[in-house]
Amino acid sequence: MIQKLSILIPAYNEEKSIQVILNKVNAVELINGIRKEIVIVNDCSKDKTLEKIAEFKAAHPELDIRVFSQEVNKGKGAAINRAIKEATGEYLIVQDADLEYDPEEYNLLLKPVMVDNADVVYGSRFMGHHPHRILFYWHSIGNKFLTSFSNMMTNLNLTDMETCYKLIRTSIAQKINIRERRFGIEPEITAKLAKIKKIRIYEVGISYYGRTYEEGKKIGWKDGFRALWCIMKYKFVD
Repeated sequence: MIQKLSILIPAYNEEKSIQVILNKVNAVELINGIRKEIVIVNDCSKDKTLEKIAEFKAAHPELDIRVFSQEVNKGKGAAINRAIKEATGEYLIVQDADLEYDPEEYNLLLKPVMVDNADVVYGSRFMGHHPHRILFYWHSIGNKFLTSFSNMMTNLNLTDMETCYKLIRTSIAQKINIRERRFGIEPEITAKLAKIKKIRIYEVGISYYGRTYEEGKKIGWKDGFRALWCIMKYKFVD
């Protein structure tokens, strides 16, 4: 039975939102008394992200917060890879610091673990009745196309391969050799999970509070082409 969930937070120039998301994570009461471990990787931020993290940690000594800093900016994928290696909970989940995903929904992803011993649970932004901020049409088309193409390569039937919310058994995640440094990590992880024999993968609907580029959204069209390449590449390597 799961006793501790590792919440992995890659952070780059998130001084405006990092304390907000940490407060949200702190406020969540996990089902069955599951404890929380917060693993933050500061990806060489140029603003006051690290200072804001230190302030929060000092104000909440009761929380299990571990902070690591990259010597240079290596990208989201590299930050997540570092956090995975440091995780000590039985399961882990990535939490972006940008407020697009709601920590209150961790329990939705934990339910398949409790009910059917799931190894992996994807939080889908494209299924269920949960609220979604209406933003970019072409982004949604791109996401659905990448998910469909990924499904063709992996023989899975996911609705949201690109989601940030992937709850993964830590022992499985730590065996994956992650190569991607930016947003290509999502199709890479999916491709490599799909190759594991008898793995139990579930998907649940979640809400999504997307940001505009003015509000700090970082992913762009180049990342979409990289994702395409990663879907094909990791079908055949690793």
